[in-house]
Amino acid sequence: MAYWLFKTEPDAFSIDDLKNAQEQSTFWEGVRNYQARNFLRDDVKLGDQIFIYHSSCKVPAIVGIAEVTEEAHPDPHQFDPSSDYFDEKSKPDSPKWFGVTVQFREKLRPISLKQIKADPRIIDLPLKKAGRLSIMPVTEEEFLLLKHYHNSEQL
Repeated sequence: MAYWLFKTEPDAFSIDDLKNAQEQSTFWEGVRNYQARNFLRDDVKLGDQIFIYHSSCKVPAIVGIAEVTEEAHPDPHQFDPSSDYFDEKSKPDSPKWFGVTVQFREKLRPISLKQIKADPRIIDLPLKKAGRLSIMPVTEEEFLLLKHYHNSEQL
């Protein structure tokens, strides 16, 4: 099993939207960054655990946990001209963009980016260094640390 952090803007899709989705599950769509796409297509696997991270908001933070319930398959929005995620260069026989299906597991007390950056135990998390990537790996140690300490004032 691997661990990931998926960013989302809460105005577009929040942890509560995932929690309230049919079967608490959704296709993670709209990733249009090649490195993030490669993670989704090649590395994210069934059963992997995901931190859901709210970005582009007043307090960017890890807000919940989801699990991969279906591995990568083509993002259908890339073929829909009415979609914001349409890509005229992508073809059904050679799709460029992929997504995975994730299911809600747990809502966390927010763990802010400020708290994460201040914690010396968090070393490898790409969010701490270059937070622009929408899908990023998390080490098992950091995932467990953040998961178990989300209710602690020590973070």
